[in-house]
Amino acid sequence: MTALLTVFESGLNLGAMYAAAAIALALLWGALGMLNMAQGALLAIGGYASYSVVEFLGFPWWLGFPAAMVVGAVIGGILYFATVKWMYDSPTFDTSIVIATVGVAIVVENLLLKLFTAYAKKQPFLVDHGILMGSVTMRYQTLINIGIAVVLMAVVFWLLNRTRMGTAIRAVSQDRDAAQLMGVSVQRVFFQTLVIAGAVAGGSGVLLTSIIPMSPYVGHDPLLKAFIICVVAGLGNIPAAFCAAFVLAWFEAGVSYTFGTRFGFPSMLMLVIFVLLWRPYGLFGRGGVTRV
Repeated sequence: MTALLTVFESGLNLGAMYAAAAIALALLWGALGMLNMAQGALLAIGGYASYSVVEFLGFPWWLGFPAAMVVGAVIGGILYFATVKWMYDSPTFDTSIVIATVGVAIVVENLLLKLFTAYAKKQPFLVDHGILMGSVTMRYQTLINIGIAVVLMAVVFWLLNRTRMGTAIRAVSQDRDAAQLMGVSVQRVFFQTLVIAGAVAGGSGVLLTSIIPMSPYVGHDPLLKAFIICVVAGLGNIPAAFCAAFVLAWFEAGVSYTFGTRFGFPSMLMLVIFVLLWRPYGLFGRGGVTRV
């Protein structure tokens, strides 16, 4: 029972972190067909934004999260004007944006390295203690992270399905040319989507750095795992990515507890390979049909 509770608590903690990171990635891919390789750098920016607001400006610890979301939204807007605005209508957008965002990530990480150094820092958005469940303590921070991840997913889902802006985003994702003919501004949709994804990524960075030490390169592993989660769930499917994050996190936690930490991530990759051999478009993805 102690082992099960340990794996359960660890999986919840990892799942909340993975889910929050995967939401922004799934949003950009589902809405814009864009793979943002600067996602890891945005996570790091969110963590350092929270740290700076609390440690340097003296604000209460709980304001670190909304501050990180605001900074993430601003960076998302800057990312649009710096890269996406100039290449969104290019026939090679899918590959060009990957290269461009890799460059953005390198620049951002080096700026963070210059500003904050490479020494690990502690995230102030952190709640100590927890609830005792047998011989295992369920930390309050884990519950907070889960709650925030659920709220982020719900808000993004509501924006996409219950607002005029979401209708425009879904129209562009389905057929960009038809949406333009109907009067939808594709440039505005790209800008709005990147701002939303940036805000989510900034907040996700706070959750991430509440679990692991903060550094300029803290987003590398979560970016890779978020991409794996999105692929397993079906690229662009936000609710499925949210659920897949917890399933894969529990799987990784169980393997790590049983066989050792070094086997957790490789076993997760093997599971992904088997899933894609079975369903190439992901568990909840659907293949597209191109008419010529």
